[in-house]
Amino acid sequence: MHTKRVEFTGSQGAALAARLELPEDEPRAYALFAHCFTCGKDQVAATRISRALTEFGIAVMRFDFTGLGGSGGEFGNTHFSSNTDDLVHAAEYLEAHHKAPGLLIGHSLGGAAVLAARHRIPQVRAVATIAAPFSPAHVLHLLGDDRDEIERKGEADVVLAGRTFCIQRNFLDDIATQPQTERIAGLRAALLVFHSPTDELVGVDNARHIFDTARHPKSFIALDGADHLLTKAADAAYVATVLAAWAGRYVLGPARQRSLIN
Repeated sequence: MHTKRVEFTGSQGAALAARLELPEDEPRAYALFAHCFTCGKDQVAATRISRALTEFGIAVMRFDFTGLGGSGGEFGNTHFSSNTDDLVHAAEYLEAHHKAPGLLIGHSLGGAAVLAARHRIPQVRAVATIAAPFSPAHVLHLLGDDRDEIERKGEADVVLAGRTFCIQRNFLDDIATQPQTERIAGLRAALLVFHSPTDELVGVDNARHIFDTARHPKSFIALDGADHLLTKAADAAYVATVLAAWAGRYVLGPARQRSLIN
């Protein structure tokens, strides 16, 4: 396995920083990983899962959304739709320079983003969500009392995960217009839902709503004892192992499928 640093242009014209994790041999498939809200491509779970998947022949690109981590642009000018657009741009980069992704993986709000982006990336055959909310609007509870200030003044500085971010009213307006139910019902891809029954930030009922709304083929894996961010190495390794075996049916060639089984 080796890591390649890449850069591509995001939906708002800024340069977005990415890492492409490549297996030792020629990749059998490519995947895109979308990180959690206000996190980044180097968040522990994203890194561990991406690198573990390379052991199964899957190359994984993870990137910082506009205004986060090593990417350019202003976070205050972004919203859920722009994050979805960034995912589409990332897929276009992979298609132009390597191969279009057949698998989308999203953690937390990133899970909602991959569900929203799937219909715009036709080569995708499988989607996996990890601790994802059913609706992007779930993140609004993180704003607390600052939400009133955002609606009143048009923006506010909000402390999230120990860091301060400027959140604007267009973020709230955009969240409110997302047709997530229709997107999940019309996913037209295999779906794997990972969720911890004891998730402290996004309740497991979100996973049930996603699963019930989606059509087959769909599967659910309970991450018993895991926290929301999958901070335990064993939990991230488990997700990667199960995900690789499941994805083999949809995005890997016959030879790789046999090697996963044998």
